[in-house]
Amino acid sequence: MSVVCNYDYMSTEETTGTSLAEHLRGWFTGRMPSDWFSDVPDVTLDREEVTVIGALPDPQTPAGSSDAERAAAADGRSRRFREETRQLRIEIAREAEHKFGRKVSWGVVCEGRKVMFTTFSVPVMTRLRQPERLVLDTLVDAGVARSRSDALAWCVRLVGEHEDSWLADLREALRKVEQVRAEGPGS
Repeated sequence: MSVVCNYDYMSTEETTGTSLAEHLRGWFTGRMPSDWFSDVPDVTLDREEVTVIGALPDPQTPAGSSDAERAAAADGRSRRFREETRQLRIEIAREAEHKFGRKVSWGVVCEGRKVMFTTFSVPVMTRLRQPERLVLDTLVDAGVARSRSDALAWCVRLVGEHEDSWLADLREALRKVEQVRAEGPGS
């Protein structure tokens, strides 16, 4: 299970000395039924939300099945999981929201296709100079986005997709900084 954690919350420690990310990972591991996913789920955390994404076993399709048939089977498997686990996922989410003070979103990956069941959108305020606003307006005018807000979200997703290894390195560096802080004086 991987836990991606916003730097500000990595320093939050409980009386046991474990970070919030470690506590969260352990809590979800113990709370979810072990037969839900074919592998340990990924848990991502930031200031407002915890996202749990688990891998489902790929459905069996006949040899030589088309991409469309495999995609339909994966969609069916994802929908079935969503319906069969709904009540327990809601119960787990309520407990986690109360315990950790963050909304919980759920999703699955099946046949390489990620399906999010719930998501939490948070408004983010930013100040942009005219050159940056012109970029957003160009995306809106070209029909890539409906609004400046959508255009900014599109830009963030694009950077996230193309700079994934750089962002992973940055997160790892932040984890190391937190570890050094935890081992320092007064810890």
